[in-house]
Amino acid sequence: MMKKTPSRLSEAIQEMAGDQHRIGIMDDATYQKITIRHLGALPLRASEPISGQEIRTLREQANLSQAAFAHFLNLTVGYVSQLERGTKQPKGPALILLNVIRRKGLEVIL
Repeated sequence: MMKKTPSRLSEAIQEMAGDQHRIGIMDDATYQKITIRHLGALPLRASEPISGQEIRTLREQANLSQAAFAHFLNLTVGYVSQLERGTKQPKGPALILLNVIRRKGLEVIL
């Protein structure tokens, strides 16, 4: 499948909307209505690696056991244990969820 490159018009609209949102002319709700269909894919935020100690700290700050933390993230208890010990590194959706929790707190996924 070939990836369609955005037209110059789409790029200009995207840039203008971003500028308007950044300086406060366009509110968040309006900015969110601009869809990928109209503008093409927006650049994705890169997920930062997270250490086992950071994962344990996140879990302990939420006062959760490994089992409860695993349940909320839809992971296995064994995988959470391996992440905390550093024998495995989170990848894909697990890494994204952990980064969201690190930035916004566990409450955003509850």
